[in-house]
Amino acid sequence: MNWHNITEEHQLEEIKQESYNQPVMILKHSTTCSISATALSRLERAWKEESTKDLKPYYLDLLKLRPISNKIAQEFGVEHESPQILIIKNGQSVYDASHFDIRFDEIVNQL
Repeated sequence: MNWHNITEEHQLEEIKQESYNQPVMILKHSTTCSISATALSRLERAWKEESTKDLKPYYLDLLKLRPISNKIAQEFGVEHESPQILIIKNGQSVYDASHFDIRFDEIVNQL
């Protein structure tokens, strides 16, 4: 799985624009939370490139970059949770899931 790191707030506008050409997934991950670690591990183990070739995955370390996490919640109108994924299409969040509801098969269904 090839994660693209979100490290700067200005990337959110780039991600929105990119989502008009291909779906984008944002994972908000807490590096100190066991639930977050489990959700990340399950997702990475289940990930199949052939099922998600058009989906670009982004990773946010929300402990280091909480202001960006807050901006994501505000920008896409999705209440913050951790761990959390959002799928962005055409500049809008079309799907979100958190905790153990983060499942590869559900992500694929949204594509």
